[in-house]
Amino acid sequence: MSFRIEQDSIGKIKVPSKAYYGAQTQRAIQNFEIGWSMEFSLILPYIIVKKCAAKTNYAQKNISKKLSDAIIKACNHILDNPDQYLNEFPVPVFQTGSGTQTNMNVNEVVANKANEILGAKLGSYKFVHPNDHVNMSQSTNDTFPTAILVGSVISSEDNLLPALSMLEKSLVTKSKEFHTIIKVGRTHLQDATPIRLGQEFSGYASMIKNDILRIKYALKECSDLPVGGTAVGTGINTISGFDELMCSFISEETGLSFNVCKNKFELLSSQNAISNLSAQIRICAGSLNKIANDIRWLACGPMAGIGELILPSNEPGSSIMPGKVNPTQCEAVNMVYAQILGNDATVNYAGTNGNFELNTYRPIIASAIHESISLLSEVAESFTLNALDGLKANEKKIKENLDKSLMLVTALAPKIGYEKAAEIAKKALKENISLKQSAKALGHLSEQEFDKIVKPELMAVSYTHLTLPTILLV
Repeated sequence: MSFRIEQDSIGKIKVPSKAYYGAQTQRAIQNFEIGWSMEFSLILPYIIVKKCAAKTNYAQKNISKKLSDAIIKACNHILDNPDQYLNEFPVPVFQTGSGTQTNMNVNEVVANKANEILGAKLGSYKFVHPNDHVNMSQSTNDTFPTAILVGSVISSEDNLLPALSMLEKSLVTKSKEFHTIIKVGRTHLQDATPIRLGQEFSGYASMIKNDILRIKYALKECSDLPVGGTAVGTGINTISGFDELMCSFISEETGLSFNVCKNKFELLSSQNAISNLSAQIRICAGSLNKIANDIRWLACGPMAGIGELILPSNEPGSSIMPGKVNPTQCEAVNMVYAQILGNDATVNYAGTNGNFELNTYRPIIASAIHESISLLSEVAESFTLNALDGLKANEKKIKENLDKSLMLVTALAPKIGYEKAAEIAKKALKENISLKQSAKALGHLSEQEFDKIVKPELMAVSYTHLTLPTILLV
């Protein structure tokens, strides 16, 4: 590999001759041989910030049109051709807590591309300088949290919310499809009174619907940006109105609404908006985890388990047991939830640390929230397409389980009292006979009286919205 010699405030250093990054990036590569590089999808919102800064600086007459246009063209080339620049951002996540190395990595790549556009050699910075021009009116301390927020909102709007909406719609569809099917309800993992399978799934759909609302509310807070705060929130080295112009250009660039935050000192020193978003993503992942667990338990067997649901047979389930099919999509959800739990703990811990005017856990916060958004987006879509959409009810097994349920006896309590109803259930269990046989043997009810009262379809009515049946008023 051939090298060029670059110089920064520390001194001279060798940089690969064809690299768009420069001296400070090279020092970061050497000094932080820890973990993995910052995900490229986290770099893209930073490029948007730099593009909008060039527009703003030109609008405020801080920079010439020639240099502004070159920076904008450089940013556009990176945004439009990301595959060409995958190796230009090698700085690890585990670096300085402010993210200075990543900011300078971005500044150098944009500056070198802009100089190339203007006819200069890489590393010469003949026309465009990383600090003086690309980083003009900015600090890492305000642009890095801005990039995290912008990236989180974009990823959530483009990927997460559509995936969750798809999931919710599939659950609503299944709720309607399963509405006529009455099954055994279960509490404490024990038989309970009947419920419609559709009612069960309506609960799942409602969970995801409310999770989506909570995430949307969190995203509104994430749309308030601290850009223009520069070093400590005071906005030193900016011109009045820089922040407003920046937010308008970022909104125009992304097609989303961003505003200047009310207090830049808060957003530079803390990370509450992202912590809140992370918490809502964790809650939603927990909802999906509960749904997946319920479905895999209801589908367990298929012969020696509950077996009330039939999952799609997507792939062989065992390398040794022929014909075995496993609830693989449910298990993928379980693992994603475990990872998101860890990411949320990381974001929460990182968000409450840092000292005085700056949170110094920015890069790991960026990496963790990005992974959580991506994982929940992908698993929600995968679970919907590969599990929910093809899910079927085993109506024969459902009816068998319902007919055997001792908790149908609950319908008798208003007529004959709790104690006698319990006596019927206990006798039926002990002697392995039906509730009807037990009731008759004890002399509490005739078969005709039993059949008139114990109707599973009435027991599965939602009494919250209906007048109580006459039998319950006796």
